[in-house]
Amino acid sequence: MKHVIVIGGGIAGMQCASELLRHGVAVTIIEKDKDLGGKIRNWHKLFPTFTPADEVLAEMRHRLKVSSNLTVKTNCEATKITAKRVTLSSGEELKCDATVIATGFTLFDAKIKEEYGYGIYDNVITSADLEQMFNENNVRLKQGGTPRRIAILHCVGSRDEKVCQRHCSKVCCVTGVKQAMELKEMFPTADVFNFYMDIRMFGPGYEEMYREAQTKHNVHFVRGRISEVSPTIDNRLQIKAEDTLTGRPLKIGVDMLVLLIGMKANDLNQTLVEECNLQAQPSGFMRAKDSFLHNVESNVGGVFYAGAVTAPKNVGESINEGTSAAHAVVEWLEKR
Repeated sequence: MKHVIVIGGGIAGMQCASELLRHGVAVTIIEKDKDLGGKIRNWHKLFPTFTPADEVLAEMRHRLKVSSNLTVKTNCEATKITAKRVTLSSGEELKCDATVIATGFTLFDAKIKEEYGYGIYDNVITSADLEQMFNENNVRLKQGGTPRRIAILHCVGSRDEKVCQRHCSKVCCVTGVKQAMELKEMFPTADVFNFYMDIRMFGPGYEEMYREAQTKHNVHFVRGRISEVSPTIDNRLQIKAEDTLTGRPLKIGVDMLVLLIGMKANDLNQTLVEECNLQAQPSGFMRAKDSFLHNVESNVGGVFYAGAVTAPKNVGESINEGTSAAHAVVEWLEKR
């Protein structure tokens, strides 16, 4: 029986593994965290349908089931990858017939953008923090109480030359709209502002969400970036920005600032380039063989990609790539 190692136990890796098992291939999943699921484990609801993330994750786990052909190794990382062998951080070496890299992405560290005050001022949080608050049903201010005015800032760690993150993270805009709608459902009388450079609502149902946020929930959209955040004497936050549509400067007080942090390439990717002869893009994400007919294949035969390791992707795209990668692996193995 052929054996494939899937590196990364997020949704792309889980879907790839389940599809390989369905084709009679033995699979070992290598996951650095204590459990499978990746970042979706910390998500509340998924756009554009507002489907609970845990429902999707439960279905993904059900697809894997318990199989004698499946081995899951958690709390460990791969340090060197070839088509025939994977070396773990423990020094253990695993032999295989092919490998799939599904290691996803890293969330941008908002502390790098000091002007926004994350980790410095109370009630400056990230979009990931807000999802955790939603999951705990505990969206509260640091001092207690509920926010009456909330600002959401797009493109923190995306399309930013200053922090060497020139790429668009693709899902931040729709995440900002989704979270604004959830906040308005939770706090109907609160004012919610989205500060953006461009609204990029590219997916099915996304534009409809954007319109519904305005017409049904009265979410305010301001074209302009926040330049500075400072605390006020009454434990609020004062933000300075410019409305680039009117050309007027803005200075408003808010109770909470949410930073929509982007997707950053993993530090591991550079190791893959240096140690494994793989290729990366200028953004740091891994480079597929090509963007069309071989988009889940690497430049090294027998090494494949799935999910956001090659570029920012949404949940549906990552799941689909998991399936595509599995089919490409099976086809490759049949030719050996």
